[in-house]
Amino acid sequence: MNKICYINSASSISSQNTFRNENFFKEIIIDNGKTTPALEPNYNDIINKIFIRRMSKITKMGIATAQSALKKANIIMPDAIITGTGMGCLENSEKFLKSIIENKEEFLSPTAFIQSTHNTVGAQIALNLKCKNYNMTFVHGSISFELALIDSQLMLSENQANNILVGGIDELGKKIVDDTLKLENDYKNGINVPLSEGSHFFIVSSIKTSSSLAILKGIEIYHKISENEILNKINLFLKKINISKVDAIILGFNGDVWDKYYKILTDNLFKNTPQVQYKNISGEFSTSSSFGLWLGLELIKKQNIPKEVYLNNIKYNKINTVLLVNQFKGTQFSFILIESAL
Repeated sequence: MNKICYINSASSISSQNTFRNENFFKEIIIDNGKTTPALEPNYNDIINKIFIRRMSKITKMGIATAQSALKKANIIMPDAIITGTGMGCLENSEKFLKSIIENKEEFLSPTAFIQSTHNTVGAQIALNLKCKNYNMTFVHGSISFELALIDSQLMLSENQANNILVGGIDELGKKIVDDTLKLENDYKNGINVPLSEGSHFFIVSSIKTSSSLAILKGIEIYHKISENEILNKINLFLKKINISKVDAIILGFNGDVWDKYYKILTDNLFKNTPQVQYKNISGEFSTSSSFGLWLGLELIKKQNIPKEVYLNNIKYNKINTVLLVNQFKGTQFSFILIESAL
């Protein structure tokens, strides 16, 4: 894939005050609870009031961030809409399953079922825009967003599109959260960041504009990497995309036993590189790496690393290249490298 892939805009709804907020770095809040819902905006100014009451949280978050990303990039109609989600529309799925039990599988309303499919958000964005172009949803656990990005890269390299709306989105479901906290399986393994949710959409394009934030230099995913392989895999990745220096590395530390992979990187290859964590402010969810990418773009844009996420306080002059590394329980590894387009 030789074609340059620009990221021309980014929009975020998260557990932090990130939506349309240029002062986010001054307003970061560390939540030590076990769950942290998204801080949602007032949708009345974003979505037609007639439709809001029928939309689930994940749909509203998706449409709001998608519209914001399009507006920032001055795009009216994207050539494709590609979304990634690990868990899909949990609230509607739970609502439908509850209805099955309570009504003993009789006289069921199909609405919640229709709106519970994983591609609901992408479909609703398309309906809202009246967009009949390519529309795809990837559902692959913690690399769902990464696969959406890879698909957008492929489309751009094959000249199938110029401007693509791509995003990662997940929501907290009450039943899932209750069961997780009741069993505490993950927390017994040491997770010390909240379970959370969020929606992050980006415009990736083959065209550089005045709004271009960064170049997506490379992205790579692996199912499993041993502790002995991680350094070599990172080195090969950087060599393949011809990057000799990383100005900041963003890591998905969450406190569990699998953080050892990140420690190998921070103690060796990147010990003299500014190190950043993000799940302590975003929380843990399947597509949290989309928040990590959004944060990386903010670092490049603002040329500043907030103290709340700064791990090692290594001095830096300029942040041009940012490497995002994420993994889930020793599987589903991803590397994303962005470079300033300014």
